[in-house]
Amino acid sequence: MPLHLVLAEKLSAALRPGVAAGYTRRDVCLPAVPGKVHSVIGMRRAGKTTFLLQLLAARRGAVVPERALYLSFDDDRLAGIAGEQLGYLLDEYYRRYPGLRGHSKAYWFLDEIQFVPEWERFARRVLDTESIELVVSGSSARLLSREVHTSLRGRGMATVVRPFSFREYLRHRGEEPARAPRRWTAAERSLVERRFREFLEEGGFPEVQGLGPALRIELLQGYVDTVLFRDVVERYNISQVAALRWLVRHCLRNPAGGFSVHRLNRDLKAQGLGVARDLVHALLGHLTDAFLLSAVWLATDSERQRNSNPRKIYPADPGLIRAFDSSGRANLGHALETAVLNELERRGAEVAYVRTEGDLEVDFLVRYRAAGEELIQVCADVTAEATLARELRALDGAWRMHRRAVRRLLVLDRNSAARVRAAGVQVEPAAEWLLGTGAG
Repeated sequence: MPLHLVLAEKLSAALRPGVAAGYTRRDVCLPAVPGKVHSVIGMRRAGKTTFLLQLLAARRGAVVPERALYLSFDDDRLAGIAGEQLGYLLDEYYRRYPGLRGHSKAYWFLDEIQFVPEWERFARRVLDTESIELVVSGSSARLLSREVHTSLRGRGMATVVRPFSFREYLRHRGEEPARAPRRWTAAERSLVERRFREFLEEGGFPEVQGLGPALRIELLQGYVDTVLFRDVVERYNISQVAALRWLVRHCLRNPAGGFSVHRLNRDLKAQGLGVARDLVHALLGHLTDAFLLSAVWLATDSERQRNSNPRKIYPADPGLIRAFDSSGRANLGHALETAVLNELERRGAEVAYVRTEGDLEVDFLVRYRAAGEELIQVCADVTAEATLARELRALDGAWRMHRRAVRRLLVLDRNSAARVRAAGVQVEPAAEWLLGTGAG
């Protein structure tokens, strides 16, 4: 079928009413900045397409349906389409609705746009000549926010869709608390604490919700393999695939651990997978670009110290920890720390870790956009007095270095919080903190 007829057929389907809006509402919104191409990015299977369909449903609820369309380019009939050929779509749209041109704003949601080379040129032309608001989405590293910003010459804005937060996890189950934690009944608190432990094990990828452990692990491992091969190996022409797989499995099995390129390079050689140190650096960058991993740097004003100290590496979702942990350990503390970091990133915080003069660590030094700093220490088990004393000593040492920061200790549940008495430290169950609005 000729390309213009394929586009016409897809346009007809895209304009039909009846787009489902019955998905779990996400706590994500596009920036209210006109005249921009909004790119929706994030790790694969985190819910980007669903989010676009929710935006479409909201628009169609506010305007006549023909002013809002959704179109996916993940169609074999569109293979090889070039950016300039998107003009067929624009012409066909306004032939069908000539009264809209120049009079009413239209809203286009274009999914898997990375399959169209030089789509950015078409997007810039639409912004310059038509009254159309463009929202695009694509697979992780194929639609990097910095590349969109550059190719659109400052006219692009990125919105990150991540796996479910804990609040979204509860909302998906129909169990989102309607009241503040201080007003919960004992039964409500018990339910939240139970679900929180399940969230730390299962994670927040939408598709795995409600699945048994074996099927959930299989799906999550498949997600990671897809990221490796589609977003790293294919995009960057990586030939050392075995080394990449070992690196990913090492990071996911050792969450919240320090990432030393020198040590990992040595370990790779011991496995018979010797690669250049520069490639190890590059692979880590590719994996963070694909949203599979996050790296937290040492808090310091010295660029040399920042680069010479290990980064702490976290997975995109706590569910990935159990999916790759072959030891059988619960790994509750690392999952808790991962959930806290992911929430800080959702809140738009700048995050680093602190090493004190006594060589202790505080998990997170948090700087919010709206000003203010926090030192956050995460501890799943405070029953051992020596452990609690060490965590509080680390907070105290870090506070001497960052005296404007609020000191916060996040623990597993209300019973744990009741055990802690520390002057100047705000002690809070992590689940309640995750369900808060944050300082950002």
